Amino acid sequence: MKRLSLGLALIAALSTSAAMAATPEQPSSAATADTASMAALDKILEGQWREPANAARDGFRHPKETLAFFGIAPDQTLIEITPGGGWYAEILAPYLHDGGRYIAAVVDPAAVAEGRGRDYQQRARSGLETKFAAAPAQYGKASVVAYDPNAPVFGPDGSADAVVTFRNVHNWRMSGQAEGMFKGFFAVLKPGGVLGVVEHRAAADVAADDRSGYVGEQQVIAMAEAAGFRLDAKSEINANPRDSKDHPDGVWMLPPSNRHEDSDRAKYQAIGESDRMTLRFVKP
Repeated sequence: MKRLSLGLALIAALSTSAAMAATPEQPSSAATADTASMAALDKILEGQWREPANAARDGFRHPKETLAFFGIAPDQTLIEITPGGGWYAEILAPYLHDGGRYIAAVVDPAAVAEGRGRDYQQRARSGLETKFAAAPAQYGKASVVAYDPNAPVFGPDGSADAVVTFRNVHNWRMSGQAEGMFKGFFAVLKPGGVLGVVEHRAAADVAADDRSGYVGEQQVIAMAEAAGFRLDAKSEINANPRDSKDHPDGVWMLPPSNRHEDSDRAKYQAIGESDRMTLRFVKP
């Protein structure tokens, strides 16, 4: 097992921040500091290859604190599930470039019925591959793996140190694929491997077909535990108490989607991005 405990020491260093809370109990992993790696991450966050609109969201997404909480080290094999336009790929792929391995797991377009769904997945995959090809110094060692969402396999069993996913669980629940996804995460991780989840947090449990984009925190924990994971710690890094979570058209009315009337812009800008749970699970 590579240095899975790296980021946990940084958590202690950052614990003076009011946003940080490691609950429900103290993390069980041992911690060793690696200030050089954190300095490297700082440089990556300032990288000119990052899209300006992405970098502008750091204050809402807290990438350094989030990756430290998950314990992501630069010599790990890490799989990011459905990275979309590559917001975190712009950070993780360069961070893991020299000593580790970054793998972007995307939906296989061929596994999706013909039509808008397949077209969307093909555009997502092609966009990510184009991003990687355009900047080999940052992404030259990144790879893409395509998976069938109805029978997801993300790589050989026990081959990854970490799996991370950001704001995707609601989609899997709506499509009835969440159970299989969490089982796939468990299979690909090494014993002791970490699953890091960030998700829009509902005020309470929501129905499987809920279209708000929010999910109950206990629902996510239950799905992970059913797949075999142990909840290691929670954090409030990505919490936003201004989010009432009762928007008529769900989370997409908030930034960055901003699907609202122009007259409501000030209201939703004042709220900011969604309230999000940040959970770290471990494969026993």
